[in-house]
Amino acid sequence: FIYFSLLGSASSEAMRKFKCVNLSTSRLNIQNLVKYERQQIPINAIMFITARGIRICVSPDQKWVQTAIKTIDEKRAAK
Repeated sequence: FIYFSLLGSASSEAMRKFKCVNLSTSRLNIQNLVKYERQQIPINAIMFITARGIRICVSPDQKWVQTAIKTIDEKRAAK
């Protein structure tokens, strides 16, 4: 998996935006995932972020990805 960083300026403050360009095919341990971001450009992807801050891009079409998103949403709602 590969992602790259785009630097842009918003109100003269440098903001870093990560974008997925390749997708990981391996299944991740849902327990290690703390949040996610949806992306459509340049490719349709879900970027999961682990507790250690590692970003992993995956296809949103996989069943386990939908389960992971639901789990993260439920954890967030419970807080």
